[in-house]
Amino acid sequence: MKKQVVLTLLFAVVGVSASHAQTCESNFKVTGVPLITAMNYKTSYVFPKVKADQVLKTLAQAVAAEGFLGIQVDKSLGAIDAYQETTGSGREQTLRIVARKKGAGTRVDAMFNIQQGQVTSEKIVRKGLCDIVMSAAD
Repeated sequence: MKKQVVLTLLFAVVGVSASHAQTCESNFKVTGVPLITAMNYKTSYVFPKVKADQVLKTLAQAVAAEGFLGIQVDKSLGAIDAYQETTGSGREQTLRIVARKKGAGTRVDAMFNIQQGQVTSEKIVRKGLCDIVMSAAD
C-alpha cells in the first residue's frame, strides 16, 4: 500500500514538473529547407487558467503590434489569420493563431509560413511568435 502511494505521488510530481518545463521557446519548431522549400515556423503554449474565447482580442492586438496586415478574427474557430509582405515583391508571409480549450485552460498555437525562396531569421521569428502567444497571459 505504501509503495503504491509513493509511486502515485512520484508520478504526480514528475507530471507537474514536466508541464512546468514547457515554454513557448522550447515548443518552437521549424520545418523546410531555406530558399529551397517553403519554411514553416510553429510554437504553442498552454495557459491553465485562461479562457479561449476571452483571448482572441488580445492575441489580435499582439499580431497587429508585430506589423501584420489583413488581420481577420474568426471567433467561431478561435482563429486569427494575417499576413505581411516585407520584400516589396508582393509575396505574402502568412500567420495563423489558434486558441482552443484545453482542459480548464487554453492552448494557443502560432504558425508562420514563408514561401519558397524567402529567408528570415529563426531567432526573430521565435521571438515574434512567442511575443504574440504569450500576450494571452496578459
